[in-house]
Amino acid sequence: MLKDPHSDIFTVGIGGAAGDGVLEAGSNLGLLLRDLGYEVYLSNNYPSLIRGGHNFVRLSFSKGFSSAEGYGGTRKIWCDHTKLDALIALNEETVKLHKDELNQMAVVFADSFEQADINILGQNAVVVPMQLSVKELNVPVITRNSVALGALCFLLDLSLSKMMEILQLVFKDKSADINTKLADIGFEHLQKMQFRHSKKIEPSEPHGEFIDGNKAFGKGLLAAGLDFYIAYPMTPSSSILHYLARKQTPEGLKVIQPENEISAINMALGMVYAGKRVAVGSATGGFALMQEAFSFAGMAELPLIVAVSQRQAPATGMPTHSSQSDLRNVLHAGHGEFPRIVIAPGDSEESFQLGAKALNLAWKFQTPVIVLLDKILSEHMITANIDLDSISIENGKMAENTNENYSRYEITTDGISPMAFPGTENTIVKVTSYEHNEKGITTEETQEVKKMLDKRFAKMETIKSEMQNQETVKIYGDLGSEVALVFFGSTKSPVLEASKYFDKGIKLLQIIWLEPFDTEKVKKELVGAKRIICVEANHNGQLASLIREKTGIEITEKILKYDSLPFDPIELAEQINTLLK
Repeated sequence: MLKDPHSDIFTVGIGGAAGDGVLEAGSNLGLLLRDLGYEVYLSNNYPSLIRGGHNFVRLSFSKGFSSAEGYGGTRKIWCDHTKLDALIALNEETVKLHKDELNQMAVVFADSFEQADINILGQNAVVVPMQLSVKELNVPVITRNSVALGALCFLLDLSLSKMMEILQLVFKDKSADINTKLADIGFEHLQKMQFRHSKKIEPSEPHGEFIDGNKAFGKGLLAAGLDFYIAYPMTPSSSILHYLARKQTPEGLKVIQPENEISAINMALGMVYAGKRVAVGSATGGFALMQEAFSFAGMAELPLIVAVSQRQAPATGMPTHSSQSDLRNVLHAGHGEFPRIVIAPGDSEESFQLGAKALNLAWKFQTPVIVLLDKILSEHMITANIDLDSISIENGKMAENTNENYSRYEITTDGISPMAFPGTENTIVKVTSYEHNEKGITTEETQEVKKMLDKRFAKMETIKSEMQNQETVKIYGDLGSEVALVFFGSTKSPVLEASKYFDKGIKLLQIIWLEPFDTEKVKKELVGAKRIICVEANHNGQLASLIREKTGIEITEKILKYDSLPFDPIELAEQINTLLK
């Protein structure tokens, strides 16, 4: 067993049924902890049901760090932990489902306990009058979670006044006063009992935002000058649509929800042709419907961003559970051969940065760009530094002094043609899904076909040159270790959290650019490793096979998780330590 892996981390679980405001309670608690100076990570689990089912958030927080110490390090909380120090049970089912996850001194809040639960939990079972309080105030039942939040403030010695500020901020209408009254009732209830938790985590300096990957991605798009976002709702990408819809302005961003994903991407192609910076988003099932139009973007060299958020299993699969099983799908999406860029952020901060970068890359290279997300990254929340001032808008190679001789697909040494848009004076701008010549006129002449295919792929070499200035791979851990661990996407979170508990130093490689693949950089980092372990959330080891394809390095040791649940960092650390004994 690992030596006291939970000593400097506190984990709270909140569970209930749909309509109990479980996520809202968790995010309010997360905002409080962030404002008090803690590092926070929140996971969100719910079934694919319109009504009913068990909803649960797990929120882990740690001391954080001061600005003098710099960002990250061992105090950064990268991932939540399974073992709970406190559990807020908004229904009986929550206690039954999660009692085995409780640490030895864990405290459980509920309206009442069955005798069997009391026998197990003993003095740690605390009755908090949630139902009674909302009944006495004659307010909606969903607000009772605020009673528990107030009680938790006393239990953990957190600022009740700061919690009141957050509730006022979140609930801007008359329900704000209701929720603050209920939080005060919960606080006073535990104050009378003088019941505090024995574990105390000291805060540090407030920093960053408490934000999920979808919202961070949307912020990145906005910072890079997004004009239109078009999407049909599909979990787990839907909250990108919800966030950006709230950011519409009369003179700026426009958000459209058409009747399906096919309409979404085809509308986007028309808007890009007209000169607008556009992104579309969906889950991988919705992206499957976009394939023909995605190929159109490749043929017509239209700068389009596609956010693809993965979920578990083929077909409908498990809509509210996560996976990394669509890496190969996006690498080879569409029909025919054409350049594309595929990048995979690993946390909310990278989702922001790469959302902005993707939009700029698409316009710089006039090619579709896929940002590969997944349910964990899309919907889990973490404290992240979102620096809007770090983003600039890049428009790429624009045509100047055009006339009737303008060629939309002019052959150039870098493969990138000067771009003009309809409405440019004395200029005809043609795009087509058919193979074409430099003017954009349909052709079936074999030499023209070959010239255009070579022209499009010439830009791939230009993109590869650009990669030298990009962070295509990130390295963490022991840079001199003979053991290397590789991963991509949201697996970053449990890997970096698990690395705090490794028995020996390990070099950690996060692959961010998946197409084009940075073969030389990856080979350089892996060539000296005597053992390489790949960690990914799919059945077939898709990242490991991609590394073999691109570098010739075969990774035989893999830790694969494909049960739809996220990696637990402590379990992952134990697996890796066992492998390396």
